[in-house]
Amino acid sequence: MSRLIEDFTTAFRTHPAAVGLITATTERGPVGLTASSIASLSTDPPALSFSVMRDGGSAGGILHARTFLIHLLGEQHRDIADAFARPDGPRFVPEQGWRRLPTGEPHLPSAPAALRARPLEIVEVGASRLIAAEVLDVVPGPEASPLLYHDHRYLTLACAQVL
Repeated sequence: MSRLIEDFTTAFRTHPAAVGLITATTERGPVGLTASSIASLSTDPPALSFSVMRDGGSAGGILHARTFLIHLLGEQHRDIADAFARPDGPRFVPEQGWRRLPTGEPHLPSAPAALRARPLEIVEVGASRLIAAEVLDVVPGPEASPLLYHDHRYLTLACAQVL
């Protein structure tokens, strides 16, 4: 690994990010993955972006879905985020509280918000894919403190010092 890649990886590993969960329905069933790359792109029209590291597995299912849900996770979702970040983690099990929206996407009602979106553009950057998506609907959930990711660990705002 080059020094630039090492420094780049370290810089972002130590930069905290909010944690989301992206889900979709495919011909083979529901798919989902944990993401810390979710960002707002535009308010008019409402649009967001996120990236995935490959085009197979759950990421491939999301890349080929007509629509998907981007769940903005709360601090109570640490175990679910971890499960969807691992290839062998339990996914869409009843204990996690999943439902389906009338449009078919897997929905986690306990998430503070879920944004139903459709892809606008998919840009290949190295081995990753950057997805720009139009937000079609926002499904509000209960208020919660956000779940954060920093240096390979999940954190909450309660862990952070207020300045």
